Amino acid sequence: MQPLGVMPEPLLVAALGDVHGRFHRVETWLDALEQSRGRPVAMVLAVGDVEAFRRADDHRRKAAKRTMPAEFAEYADGVRRVKRPLYFIGGNNEDFEALHDFQDGGELAPGVTYLGRAGVRELSGLRVGYLSGIHAPRFIDQPLKRPVTQDLMKQAGYFRTAEVERVMSLRDVDLMLVHEWPRGIVQRAREENPSPPRPLPSYWIGNGVTRRLVDTVQPKWLLCGHSHKAFAVTLEGVGRPATRIACLDQATRPEESVFWLEYEGRAVVRAGWGVSGAVAWEPGWRWDLSRLPVVEGGHDGDDAPVGVM
Repeated sequence: MQPLGVMPEPLLVAALGDVHGRFHRVETWLDALEQSRGRPVAMVLAVGDVEAFRRADDHRRKAAKRTMPAEFAEYADGVRRVKRPLYFIGGNNEDFEALHDFQDGGELAPGVTYLGRAGVRELSGLRVGYLSGIHAPRFIDQPLKRPVTQDLMKQAGYFRTAEVERVMSLRDVDLMLVHEWPRGIVQRAREENPSPPRPLPSYWIGNGVTRRLVDTVQPKWLLCGHSHKAFAVTLEGVGRPATRIACLDQATRPEESVFWLEYEGRAVVRAGWGVSGAVAWEPGWRWDLSRLPVVEGGHDGDDAPVGVM
């Protein structure tokens, strides 16, 4: 029990951008984050394209665009174990054959849990909503079939109307995970800052279905992946509480692919990028492009940018 008069330590939650099979390096990054913040990471949330392939030959066959090793196999085989609970949603590059039997979620390895295709979970006292996959208008009303062919594997990475409706009914959500950005957030950032501190991505990035979802549910924070860019913007208005959005880069370097939040109860009291422990946001501060980290240099070696599917 906590001694009387002593406030509990803030809850440190870490989020990861598209891991794309790079499990070893993100474990190292999380070690560094714990050291810099002086407390353990209570849980890790990943925003899709985790690529938790059970066997190395599966990884090479289905993720042929990448040459990364199938590191998840070591965790599935018990050779290694994650140090903190990892919860992830599906992106559009996953082991969909394995995930098909876990549509409502399940543990794929000790400490590694797939949340499922759509829904809400209470994790460490927080209400976490989630929607896996990306938008493909042609398939949104088609049934989800077992992914036994390459075409069906690709289709498994698209969310369906029933899944969107399941999440659309949620309220009082502390944190929401989606893979693809909501449409219109780049325009919002441009309106707020006609001279942004860094080049903006395309106005047409994201999809309108996720945007309607966010505007309806109005989660306090929304975390996104897919487009391999860091981004920060707030959606708010008259009668609409703020939703702060953090879009994460793929897991090449930690500066923009790791995002953390510290909670007291269900309230975020600090947030930041990377593993240095530097605070990028506190209550009362604006959450916009000015809160992104300054990163110099480009990608190199096996970290060459991966084309977004």
